[in-house]
Order: sequence, then structure tokens, then C-alpha cells
Amino acid sequence: MKTLYDVQQLLKTYGTFIYLGDRASDIAMMMLELDELQEAGVLEQRQYDSAKLILRHELKRSQNDDI
Repeated sequence: MKTLYDVQQLLKTYGTFIYLGDRASDIAMMMLELDELQEAGVLEQRQYDSAKLILRHELKRSQNDDI
């Protein structure tokens, strides 16, 4: 997993489609969904860590673009 698109595809495999119309909000919601999947024991730790790292990077990038 290397991109935001990859994270979206991972979430899609679990029936989660996120589009709120705001990139930062979309990323925040994806982070919450990943947390729930992790708590449910559905995701491997490696998948979870990789996806969270990508989302944190994209969120920071999104916030810097707003400035």
C-alpha cells in the first residue's frame, strides 16, 4: 500500500465508501474507519499501520495546501 487510492481500495473491500466532499474530512473519516476495523480484529497490524501512515501524510499535505 503506497497511496491514498490504495487505502480507499482497502476500505472498499470491507464495504466502506467515503466521500464527504472535503479532502481533509474524507481522510479523517477513513482514519476512523480503519480504527474500527482494527478494533474488530479484521485488519492485519501491518495493513493498519501502513494505511494510517499514508493517511497521516495525506492529511498533513492537505492541511499545508490550505495555507
